[in-house]
Amino acid sequence: MPDPTRPRASLRTAVVWEVLQDALDRRVKATGRDALDVLDTGGGSGNFAVPLARLGHRVTVVDPSPNALFALERRAAEAGVADRVKGVQGDVLGLFDVVERGRHDVVLCHGVLEYVDDPAEGVRNTVAALRPEGVLSLLAAGLGGAVIARALAGHFTEARQALADPDGRWGTGDPMPRRFTAEQLTGLVEGAGLAVAAVHGVRVFADLVPGVLVDTEPGALDALLKLEAAAAELPAFHAVATQLHVLGETAGAAGA
Repeated sequence: MPDPTRPRASLRTAVVWEVLQDALDRRVKATGRDALDVLDTGGGSGNFAVPLARLGHRVTVVDPSPNALFALERRAAEAGVADRVKGVQGDVLGLFDVVERGRHDVVLCHGVLEYVDDPAEGVRNTVAALRPEGVLSLLAAGLGGAVIARALAGHFTEARQALADPDGRWGTGDPMPRRFTAEQLTGLVEGAGLAVAAVHGVRVFADLVPGVLVDTEPGALDALLKLEAAAAELPAFHAVATQLHVLGETAGAAGA
């Protein structure tokens, strides 16, 4: 995922970044601490971790890829935040082999549940990593966006297959192991004991609009960003989004 602070990349990250920043601001206000402890599971090369560290927060990235962690170290150093970013090799299902339970104000789980054998266990682990007053940012591939994309490409049988498949896959050549509906993701979050604070559709239109239009038409990028933001919270568009973002809160954070 591109750096959420870069303009062109913001088409894919703007909604998540805005929701996440608001959640961080609320945690800062509630705790009275300027620097929060953030855990980024599957955070790779630091596309979210480094910008969060630039805001002054302490970020631990857990990722199974040594190459990604090496890139994270280099990116953090270049950004001048190496002292606030720590990378450790591991995954969400073995999370507590590498980090402590109950020590984080915010946990990010972005693009992880699609690839794990047990998504429910993955969510439970992220919740167990939170402090009694904490927030989970969960981002995963949406079923509806994939169905629409296959249909618009003329692959109607594959689109129908994705609808019928328990994992939302359109066939054996599908590179995505699993996709979710908004109801499935909120069910996982609530099943792990969190309250769902918000659900947003991500990349509702961005993947459908020709890139050349966005890049060449004056004002198109800004207008599309505003359209994405306006549609993100509307439940009708959750069903067609390429990705779904769920913000979960512990009972303590929800009451704060």
